[in-house]
Amino acid sequence: MKKLKQEYLDKIDEIVAKHKDEKGPMKLMLHEIQDNLGYIPFEAMEKISKAINVPVSKVYGVVTFYSQFTTEPKGKHVISVCLGTACYVNGSQTILDLLCEMTGCEVNSTSPDGLFSIDATRCVGACGLAPVVSVDGTVFGCSKQLEDLKMLVLNYLKEDSVC
Repeated sequence: MKKLKQEYLDKIDEIVAKHKDEKGPMKLMLHEIQDNLGYIPFEAMEKISKAINVPVSKVYGVVTFYSQFTTEPKGKHVISVCLGTACYVNGSQTILDLLCEMTGCEVNSTSPDGLFSIDATRCVGACGLAPVVSVDGTVFGCSKQLEDLKMLVLNYLKEDSVC
């Protein structure tokens, strides 16, 4: 297993110490760790386990149960494609396939260059805009906005190749 940078370990310690005496601290810790690191490493689960005196298997169970948590680092840009019913019948699978082709990324993984992560998700609550895609938290829907999405991804690819 790859060793975490000391700055990440320090941040995890800070977050765990901040929440350990609160009521029901586990999810608070997990959310804040993910917000800061972009994912939840196993070392964080071990530190939470020790701080709140629960088995690490219980922490791991919570992390793997909730879809908003991830145990793997994400790419610089996170793209989520809704495959809920309204989005799916309006072509979201085609969009997902196109985005995978454009980025060289498999579904629910990160591109080899670390630039993109593409996740297939279920209903994001914007069915009126179906099909819906979010990029770094910005929601795109309907046909016109999806053209903007394509241009955004192409711009990210161009920017990264220049850097």
